[in-house]
Amino acid sequence: MDKTSLEQELKVLIITSLGLEDITPGDIDSNAPLFVEGLGLDSIDALELGLAIKKKYGITMSSEGEENKRHFASVSSLADFILASAPRA
Repeated sequence: MDKTSLEQELKVLIITSLGLEDITPGDIDSNAPLFVEGLGLDSIDALELGLAIKKKYGITMSSEGEENKRHFASVSSLADFILASAPRA
């Protein structure tokens, strides 16, 4: 899967798993922050999103806080993490 397709998939996953009814994938900038400014997600949203990613992609997030902050910084950084962590076919 290429990064652009994965970013689009992640935007849909964010919207559906977090119940963001007033947002479309086109509203989410791949490079904008997901937390505080940008999309404005919080720590509960991060947990829910982490579970959704684990379920969909089979990738478990580390319990390392700083590492997760880097991975969850934006849709783009999340896509990079998933592409790097996904089992190779």
